[in-house]
Formats: sequence, structure tokens, C-alpha cells
Amino acid sequence: MQDGVAVRLAPLLTRIMLGPDHAPDDPQSAAAELPVRVRAWDGSSIGPATAPAFVIRHRRALRRLLWKPGEMGLVRAYVAGDLDIEGDIFAALGAVQAVMRHGDEPIRLSSDDKREIVRTAVMLGAVGPEPKPPPEEFPAGQGGDRAGPFGESAEFFRLLLGDSMAYSCGDWDGAHDLEEAQRAMREAVTERLGLFPGARVLDLNCGWGAFAFHAARKESVRVVGLTRSRAQADHVRERAAETGLADRVEPRLGDLSAAGDGPYDAIVGLGGAELGGGIGSSGLPAGRLHELLAPGGRLLVQQTLRRPGPHQVRRTFTTSYMFPEDGELRPLGEVVSLLEQSGLEVRQITALREHYARTLRSWAANLRRHWTECGELATPGRARVWLLYLAASALACESGRIGVHEIHAVRRDRDGRAGDSVVDALAARPGGR
Repeated sequence: MQDGVAVRLAPLLTRIMLGPDHAPDDPQSAAAELPVRVRAWDGSSIGPATAPAFVIRHRRALRRLLWKPGEMGLVRAYVAGDLDIEGDIFAALGAVQAVMRHGDEPIRLSSDDKREIVRTAVMLGAVGPEPKPPPEEFPAGQGGDRAGPFGESAEFFRLLLGDSMAYSCGDWDGAHDLEEAQRAMREAVTERLGLFPGARVLDLNCGWGAFAFHAARKESVRVVGLTRSRAQADHVRERAAETGLADRVEPRLGDLSAAGDGPYDAIVGLGGAELGGGIGSSGLPAGRLHELLAPGGRLLVQQTLRRPGPHQVRRTFTTSYMFPEDGELRPLGEVVSLLEQSGLEVRQITALREHYARTLRSWAANLRRHWTECGELATPGRARVWLLYLAASALACESGRIGVHEIHAVRRDRDGRAGDSVVDALAARPGGR
């Protein structure tokens, strides 16, 4: 249906979604520039027939975009259910990536653009006060409820992450599915850490315990797992008791201050973007990691990082709905410098960007597969938040705007040695040391 509300919306949407440089006044010309299909509440539609569809279910979606043109307006409309996405959400977000990079910074519009937008909005009955943000959005400047991991239950995360409930990057070299990829990563990390029976290990972000239980069973190590989620701590404690590993796996609620005095033979952090802000944050200072490691001890973290260059700090979808306290990412060079300044020696860096993108897509597929159940276990809005986060993060990884790097460092002993496990690992490589 090529008339009705959708055609009238075309000039407005091109200005809001693509900016003033893409703003023809003629509705048909504007519709031709839209990278997606748009269907309005009256059933009318515009845009390529084969493109993913943005479905405007309520005039309130337009009000949200009028008050916040750019990322936050689009996100609020989607999370609230005023706007829906039909078809491939990756293709849909990829088509409007320019919008998804603005955060709370509005798209700059001229006075003529603003007058035209208001005129169209008045004609469609979409003018009014700014709608309240969805209840899933954290208040500005405040963190979310830290009683649980974003408030979702263990069963929600089992459906989202898979049976292992590993919230970390998988190793997809030779893996056929998510479970294989996650298991391969746990095996590889355990080997790279050079763990030995009785070793004391600090897991910086134990989550639901996937790595802690793997290491405790395979290498007979003792793991102290940190989490800021009471639900996760209770889950790990109960599972440790059920599996006879209560003497080897100890969850602790809190940040790095809950780790105690050490020393630890190894410190591991596999939390990706959830790693407490990552190396250099107020909750994870590199100097404290150095203090906690025994001489010759190993540190292995997988941290989400951004490209180097100027970085404007602003409120974005991620800081508003996912990581309110720890949403700002650092470049790789800055993290390496912080580790070396603390006295640790960086031994190896591995890029996992493609592996993480595939992991994110697998989690998104799980969520879509269990969409109704996840919406009931959390809220429909939270399910939308997770799908939007996973899809947007996967696209950012695939384009190279963000990535995940595994950083392996050691604390040298007094004689400058890096520890027998590191030397043995080097000797075991093809060609020896």
C-alpha cells in the first residue's frame, strides 16, 4: 500500500534516521532513500519490499524520535514496543548504523528541517509531551539493580547462553556449535594459564561458574569467583555443593576488594564487556592485580576494547540499558600500558573479534528461538534490550569498531623470571623456545 501514513512519514524519517543531508521534500524521493521498509499503524508501507521492516505500531514512536532524534529515540521506541523490527534484525540495524552511533547526541537539524518535521508530526497527530523512558532504562547517572545480573533469572540465562551458561567468548576454530566453542575456550584458557593441582585461582567475573567449575574439576585447583550479582553467587554456591566442589569453588559477592590479600597463582577474567569495566577501571586497577598475583603468577583477561582515537563520553544505549557503571571501553594500547606500569609483563595478545561476533550471533539466535519464554521470565522489554544489545554488538565487532582481545601477562619473580609454567609452555611450542 503506497499511500497513507507511511508515505507522509518518508521525509520525516529520512531526516531523523539519516540526517539532514538525506532530506528530499518529495515523499517518493524520500522513500527511495530509506534503507529499510517502514510500515505504519494504518497498514501503509514504503521502502524496498525485500528489506527488513521497521513497524511503527503507535504514534508515540514518532514522539520519541521527535524528542530524541538518533539512537536513544529509536531504542526507546523499540524497547517500549511502540516500534518493532520484522525480519533480520542484524540487517535492519546495519542499515541504520549511522543512527546507532550517535548515543544521546541528537542529529543536527536546520530550522527548516525542524519546522517540516513538526508540520508532518502535527498532521499525523504525533505531537505531544516527551514520553517517559521505558521502565527498563536506568535513570541517568544511576546504576541498575545489582541484586541480579541485570535482573534476569538463571533460567533466562540458560536459554540465552546455552546449557553451560558461559557468558564469555567462544573459540570457533573447528567448533560446530556454541557449546563446542565455549568448551574449547575453557580448555584453551586452562592450558594457557598453566594450572596445577592445588593452585589458587581468582576468577574476576565468575558469572554462573562455567570456567570455575571446569578448572576445579579438570585441574583440581581452588577458585575464588567474584560476582556483583547475588543471584549468580547463590547459583554457584548451590551448584558447588551439589557437585561436591564446595571446597574448591568459592563465590564471593563484590568487586576486587572481595578478593582478599592473595596471593593467587593465576587470575582470569573472561567477562567481555561485563568484566567490571575492565583493566584500568576503578573496580579493576592494574596495580591491585599485580599485588594479588604470586611471583611467577599468570594473568589472563579477555576484554572488550575500542579502536584508538578521540572518544566522546556520552550516554548511549549500552550505558542506559546494560552497563550503567562500566560502559566506557578503552583502546588496547592503553590497557597494555596500564598493565606494564603496574609491574606486570605482557607476554601475549590475541585478537578474538571474529570469535566474539559469532558468539554474540549465537546468543541472539538462542534468544529468538526462546523468545516467548525469555519475555515471560524477564519482561518483553528486557528481551528486546538483550536482542538489540547482542545484534548491535555483533555488528560493531564485525565492522571493527570494537573487539575482544585476550591479554596474557605475568608477575616476574625477584630474579626477573616469568615462572616455570610460562617457560614450559614456550618449550612445548613447535620449534621450542
